[in-house]
Amino acid sequence: MAASELYTKFARVWIPDPEEVWKSAELLKDYKPGDKVLLLHLEDGKDLEYRLDPKTKELPHLRNPDILVGENDLTALSYLHEPAVLHNLRVRFIDSKLIYTYCGIVLVAINPYEQLPIYGEDIINAYSGQNMGDMDPHIFAVAEEAYKQMARDERNQSIIVSGESGAGKTVSAKYAMRYFATVSGSASEANVEEKVLASNPIMESIGNAKTTRNDNSSRFGKYIEIGFDKRYRIIGANMRTYLLEKSRVVFQAEEERNYHIFYQLCASANLPEFKVLRLGDANNFHYTNQGGSPVIEGVDDAKEMAHTRQACTLLGISESYQMGIFRILAGILHLGNVVFMSRDSDSCTIPPKHEPLSIFCDLMGVDFEEMCHWLCHRKLATATETYIKPISKLQATNARDALAKHIYAKLFNWIVDHVNQALHSAVKQHSFIGVLDIYGFETFEINSFEQFCINYANEKLQQQFNMHVFKLEQEEYMKEQIPWTLIDFYDNQPCINLIESKLGILDLLDEECKMPKGTDDTWAQKLYNTHLNKCALFEKPRLSNKAFIIQHFADKVEYQCEGFLEKNKDTVFEEQIKVLKSSKFKMLPELFQDDEKAISPTSATSSGRVPLTRIPSKPTKGRPGQTAKEHKKTVGHQFRNSLHLLMETLNATTPHYVRCIKPNDFKFPFTFDEKRAVQQLRACGVLETIRISAAGFPSRWTYQEFFSRYRVLMKQKDVLSDRKQTCKNVLEKLIVDKDKYQFGKTKIFFRAGQVAYLEKLRADKLRAACIRIQKTIRGWLLRKKYLRMRKAAITVQRYVRGHQARCYAKFLRRTKAATIIQKHWRMYVARRRYKITRTATIVLQSYLRGYLARNRYHKMLREHKAVIIQKWVRGWLARTSYRRSIHAIIYLQCCFRRMMAKRELKKLKIEARSVERYKKLHIGMENKIMQLQRKVDEQNKDYKCLMEKLTNLEGIYNSETEKLRSDLERLQLSEEEAKIATGRVLSLQEEIAKLRKDLEQTQSEKKSIEERADRYKQETEQLVSNLKEENTLLKQEKETLNHRIVEQAKEMTETMEKKLVEETKQLELDLNDERLRYQNLLNEFSRLEERYDDLKEEMTLMVNVPKPGHKRTDSTHSSNESEYTFSSEIAETEDIPSRTEEPSEKKVPLDMSLFLKLQKRVTELEQEKQVMQDELDRKEEQVLRSKAKEEERPQIRGAELEYESLKRQELESENKKLKNELNELRKALSEKSAPEVTAPGAPAYRVLMEQLTSVSEELDVRKEEVLILRSQLVSQKEAIQPKNTMTDSTILLEDVQKMKDKGEIAQAYIGLKETNRSSAMDCHELNEDGELLLVYEGLKQANRLLESQLQSQKRSHENEAEALRGEIQSLKEENNRQQQLLAQNLQLPPEARIEASLQHEITRLTNENLDLMEQLEKQDKTVRKLKKQLKVFAKKIGELEVGQMENISPGQIIDEPIRPVNIPRKEKDFQGMLEYKKEDEQKLVKNLILELKPRGVAVNLIPGLPAYILFMCVRHADYLNDDQKVRSLLTSTINSIKKVLKKRGDDFETVSFWLSNTCRFLHCLKQYSGEEGFMKHNTSRQNEHCLTNFDLAEYRQVLSDLAIQIYQQLVRVLENILQPMIVSGMLEHETIQGVSGVKPTGLRKRTSSIADEGTYTLDSILRQLNSFHSVMCQHGMDPELIKQVVKQMFYIVGAVTLNNLLLRKDMCSWSKGMQIRYNVSQLEEWLRDKNLMNSGAKETLEPLIQAAQLLQVKKKTDDDAEAICSMCNALTTAQIVKVLNLYTPVNEFEERVSVSFIRTIQMRLRDRKDSPQLLMDAKHIFPVTFPFNPSSLALETIQIPASLGLGFISRV
Repeated sequence: MAASELYTKFARVWIPDPEEVWKSAELLKDYKPGDKVLLLHLEDGKDLEYRLDPKTKELPHLRNPDILVGENDLTALSYLHEPAVLHNLRVRFIDSKLIYTYCGIVLVAINPYEQLPIYGEDIINAYSGQNMGDMDPHIFAVAEEAYKQMARDERNQSIIVSGESGAGKTVSAKYAMRYFATVSGSASEANVEEKVLASNPIMESIGNAKTTRNDNSSRFGKYIEIGFDKRYRIIGANMRTYLLEKSRVVFQAEEERNYHIFYQLCASANLPEFKVLRLGDANNFHYTNQGGSPVIEGVDDAKEMAHTRQACTLLGISESYQMGIFRILAGILHLGNVVFMSRDSDSCTIPPKHEPLSIFCDLMGVDFEEMCHWLCHRKLATATETYIKPISKLQATNARDALAKHIYAKLFNWIVDHVNQALHSAVKQHSFIGVLDIYGFETFEINSFEQFCINYANEKLQQQFNMHVFKLEQEEYMKEQIPWTLIDFYDNQPCINLIESKLGILDLLDEECKMPKGTDDTWAQKLYNTHLNKCALFEKPRLSNKAFIIQHFADKVEYQCEGFLEKNKDTVFEEQIKVLKSSKFKMLPELFQDDEKAISPTSATSSGRVPLTRIPSKPTKGRPGQTAKEHKKTVGHQFRNSLHLLMETLNATTPHYVRCIKPNDFKFPFTFDEKRAVQQLRACGVLETIRISAAGFPSRWTYQEFFSRYRVLMKQKDVLSDRKQTCKNVLEKLIVDKDKYQFGKTKIFFRAGQVAYLEKLRADKLRAACIRIQKTIRGWLLRKKYLRMRKAAITVQRYVRGHQARCYAKFLRRTKAATIIQKHWRMYVARRRYKITRTATIVLQSYLRGYLARNRYHKMLREHKAVIIQKWVRGWLARTSYRRSIHAIIYLQCCFRRMMAKRELKKLKIEARSVERYKKLHIGMENKIMQLQRKVDEQNKDYKCLMEKLTNLEGIYNSETEKLRSDLERLQLSEEEAKIATGRVLSLQEEIAKLRKDLEQTQSEKKSIEERADRYKQETEQLVSNLKEENTLLKQEKETLNHRIVEQAKEMTETMEKKLVEETKQLELDLNDERLRYQNLLNEFSRLEERYDDLKEEMTLMVNVPKPGHKRTDSTHSSNESEYTFSSEIAETEDIPSRTEEPSEKKVPLDMSLFLKLQKRVTELEQEKQVMQDELDRKEEQVLRSKAKEEERPQIRGAELEYESLKRQELESENKKLKNELNELRKALSEKSAPEVTAPGAPAYRVLMEQLTSVSEELDVRKEEVLILRSQLVSQKEAIQPKNTMTDSTILLEDVQKMKDKGEIAQAYIGLKETNRSSAMDCHELNEDGELLLVYEGLKQANRLLESQLQSQKRSHENEAEALRGEIQSLKEENNRQQQLLAQNLQLPPEARIEASLQHEITRLTNENLDLMEQLEKQDKTVRKLKKQLKVFAKKIGELEVGQMENISPGQIIDEPIRPVNIPRKEKDFQGMLEYKKEDEQKLVKNLILELKPRGVAVNLIPGLPAYILFMCVRHADYLNDDQKVRSLLTSTINSIKKVLKKRGDDFETVSFWLSNTCRFLHCLKQYSGEEGFMKHNTSRQNEHCLTNFDLAEYRQVLSDLAIQIYQQLVRVLENILQPMIVSGMLEHETIQGVSGVKPTGLRKRTSSIADEGTYTLDSILRQLNSFHSVMCQHGMDPELIKQVVKQMFYIVGAVTLNNLLLRKDMCSWSKGMQIRYNVSQLEEWLRDKNLMNSGAKETLEPLIQAAQLLQVKKKTDDDAEAICSMCNALTTAQIVKVLNLYTPVNEFEERVSVSFIRTIQMRLRDRKDSPQLLMDAKHIFPVTFPFNPSSLALETIQIPASLGLGFISRV
């Protein structure tokens, strides 16, 4: 088909545009050959006449179909040209927010200027192991391809990252290295991958700077080789750098900065270690303030400095070297501030004691005068003499800047060498991947030497790129056996020859540099003379004689010759270098050593290459002036050699290309500037790749893909069984020109535009079919609509006519009714008028008669009141006059009587003065005095007797008082608490009294209210009649309100239910999180345990000699050995070789009993963490003090005995004090407390008395124990000589059981260590067997234990007091509640009040009854446990008595262990127990666990048989009451199961078998434990088989943990099996054939979606699920556990499928959504078949289901957005937006999702709080639970098959 035939009406084309580069338009009429004008319609609505070029007559570029726009690979486009590429990149970048796109073998990366969440570890894991075309374009895909090819082809790889400054080259290279570090890992423990990544901050700080185009622009090129070993793990790296921009050190343009490290130093100047550098703000230094922009927005230079120093430390650069680097950098800054003063035109000077230069010399360690001299002078050497010549100010400034640049360059190289040394590995490198971060093609307004070198390097790289692309195209054609046609591509070898050949630009530049008087002008003239008019690529500007133009592959560039010679020479005065070499600062001379010495051993590669920044130097034994000549090699020469070395390296590797594009110059996020993008696409070779591809056959299809896509163009007769022949036949009919396509071995190759033509034919065929379907459906719909309308019209007519007839009849009835109504109404009106008149007359008469009667009454009332007033006034006047007369008479009487009294007084005074009066008075007084004298004498005698008695009583009283006072002081706290309690009770009673008063007051108020109510009752009754009418209206309103209330109640109940459900879900999530944390910790513990076992095995292999010094121990030690050594067994794993107590050849298994006890103890201690922590701190302080005291004094046995006696006395006195305090407390409570508190029935009194009695009994017991210990110690003191023991003392089993907390155990352990330390000194003085001292040491430990128990008793007493306070508070709350109930009851009527009180009393009694029943149950359980313990202790006591009677020594007990006596029994029925000998335990474990094959057991025997056998053996050991046998069997069982799983952990059947048996064993331990909760479903016979002696609850926890570990291992096994099937079966395979069409895929071919022999399908997944389910069912796994496994499997399927869907644009289409939903429905059908719908597995697929629905729903309007937001509640916002961005139409009938719609979705979801993570965690494991599942199988019916080899077991 001719290309001109495609230019038909409505065809879309691209036309050039000065603003948008290319603009889209649509043809308004068909193009005919010969037309000179095309009529076009632009997208903005304008029409345009486009004139064709009369010379070339080229038609405009055709636009690709919409379904091809946004493709992952540009080579998949049907029309390959510049506008198509530009538009595809723009759509992906702006609309889909995708920054990566393939262009053949090139990855195009557009800088988004925004942080994107696409570089996390989840993304890395998703791309790991995937083919490059299977996933969306990404830098990780390129890195994975390089890593995979390195491992597959065993060939070194390289990733070439190029682009403009600010395009994102450094970031892309950084992410590539991060991928290698994450995927490959490190081959050693040195974390090489971390060091490789840590080199980035260092190199960025010293080599990156802010420019106008980029805030973090790399101003040097680097090539990093990442080395790998034979297992392809990172072992090291090597970095080569080249062309550092040294001029930036001394000069920065406006809005630019110097290198970051200088600003980081200035920002950190305030640090103490940086004070010596004497730095300040960056604006104070000439080298950092020229750009005027010292700060980068959003960057903290101080923090970056910390990161740089941290990276240096990680790479092994010591602090001293770091400070040396900072000193040199600070010196450069101070050197830039040195100022020169002109003396004349040819000389200059530096001011004396110039501070910047002085600081520079101090930091560099050089002489100030010498440096000052050579900065202003230079040495000129001639053939005969040497001259010292002063230089001008300008020359001195240039020399200063040259010195600064030279120092910085040397420091840069030194740091690179040390980084390489740190990244060097001693392991031999097997292969490497190189990452080249190189600047792209550059062209500015002023281009100088740096741009020339950069563009020269890009010319070389472009040549290599073109050759590689051409080679790949040739290989593809040859592999498919297609006739090879030479493709013409741009060869830039002439441009390279112009630069680097003989007499090229670089040669002429070097030659001019050697000339004594060479200048830039003379060099320019030589260039003109040599190349102008001779080379087509070289031109001279019209208006300049100091510039030249080179036609590069990307564009013409004009270079200014000024500065070329100076930059190429890079001259520095040798005298200044010599001054620096003589520095006292050791690091500075290292920078200026000869090249051969300066290069570190690691800077060269394995092939002997040197870094690109250095040139191989000649031997140092040459001529003296040789180093100077070597130093004078030009920069251009060095760069050319480095570039050749780089090209050799790249040609020896397989290259991978990353082209970074800068979308705009303003760093705006997701803003695309077409002009800038086109410039870079032309410059970076992307368009050249397109051109090469377009010149051949760019579109390539496999035969199966072509058949699947274009099956609609074939007729049924054309379809053959041979797909290849079918495609050939169809193509010959569709495309006449056979040159437009070629048939290869596996693919069909098409010329450019042919796929678009085929797509047009396919779209036309589908459109015609669509029109036909629409025609038929529309006709059917219209016919159906007509019939429905006709039927409706007939129905309407019938109803209208009936309605009219009914209306006429109704009119007749109304007319008759109106006549009757009128008659009655007229009668009613007349009667009403008469009644109104009569009523009005009567009312007037009554009012008039009342008025007259009231007037007469008022007149009579006024007259009567006037008479009364007159009567009262007259009476008041008479009484007033009478009172005045009486008052006057009384006053006269008083005056007279006073006068008479005065007269009588005078007479009495005269009589009293006479003598006779006295005599009369004193008659008889003498007798009275004598009598009184005798009485006084008698009283004196009695007084003396009483005084004696009083003194005696005082002594007794004082002694009693002192005694009572001391006792009273002890009880003050208790009395105060009792008083407080009494006060609280009194206060409560007062409150009750107040409440009673309030109640009485309320009752009185109630009575008054009732009276008022009666008073107003009559008035209310009068108003009732008026309110009846209103009541009807209110009833209606009430009904509406009731309706609303009901609705609101429903809403409230619904909301409450929702909240309850949400809270329940939240609680379940929290519980699952806790389970998940615990199970993760358990998983980590199992991993560490396995590692510990591996290390132990390695150590046993290393140490094969038995360890000396093994000692015999006593029986107690041997029986409790595992308990005693548990902590040391774990804590000393690293010190295994140094232990001498245990033989190395015997591997002691971890004892589980003590592990369980300690684990349970730890869980209890966590509840009392704060209290125990304080106690432990106090104990540690005591231990430290005791240690200090023991170090000061010698350890003498007598002092210890004295210490023990003092301890005993203290304990006795403490016991007495406590007892006295308790008695006095009891008295105080009984005597001084209020009667209502101390009443026998009072709760406070009852609680206190119970506590006091219990504490008193406990103290009595402790006193008896102390007395017994005292007697034993006294007897032993007499028998034992002051000797020390040499054997280790152990803690008794009873003591260990009594230790309640960590503090006691720690104290006992420290005491044991002290005893061991003291006993190890005089081992030669020990008596014969050391038994007595051993017993004494044990008793001493028990004594210390008692002391700690007393402390714990004290704490328990405090806790009880706290509980009492809490009970009082609860009583107070109960009282308040009672008061509230009382107040509520008072408001009720009497009957309801009585009923409520009765109900309340019944509730209270019920609660009390329930509490009592709970207490009774707890007491019953406690009694049963105590009975079991009593049996155990009774047996142990019997064994100890037997041992004492026979006087057996500890050694004999070890040699001859006590065995239970087998009492012969009569033959009985089988009791469901199995007996085995102790020596047969290993044989039992070996046959039943280690060598058992799950397949045979599962098929032939009952499920869970090994678990039943093991439990029956445990039952027999429990029956014998043999704790050692039980512990040994359970420990061996657990360890053996772990060994089996470690050996065969990859086999699903093995893991499933032992998971099932472990759970069954756990259920047996629960079912037969004797606990009521597990015995509900047992038969009476099964209850008889319960364990009688041992409580194995702790072992149940260990088995539960083991089951969790096995479950996690099972999940990992099934995940490894399912992982390869999921993507192929769920996404790629077309379960419904023909639904999803295949689109062109370009060069990066994806995995075929057509089912081949090697691919997985959905049936494969279902078959595997069936296999898993059948295996678990055969093994008898619990149904609930099977549900959890299935849920986990479905979660893995859903997570992996969704993750791949989110990373594959080709999978996000409507048809793929239908495929996914069909596949999910098949999985749901599988769940239904297996009755697993309630397992929660379907819910795990909900995110995948919603993603599939999202692909299929309508995505246009706001209603669609609302529906999507409500539908996709299981997807996160990031996932929804990602799916919408990736949505790609497969057919033309589908439409893309608009950007505005996606923004609407984001706005609606902005308030949703969900995870920002894009991908699901496919490694997540749900927490597992093991619900109790009792077995109905009777133990006595189980038969042991002979195939198990357990003949040594006998039935009991």
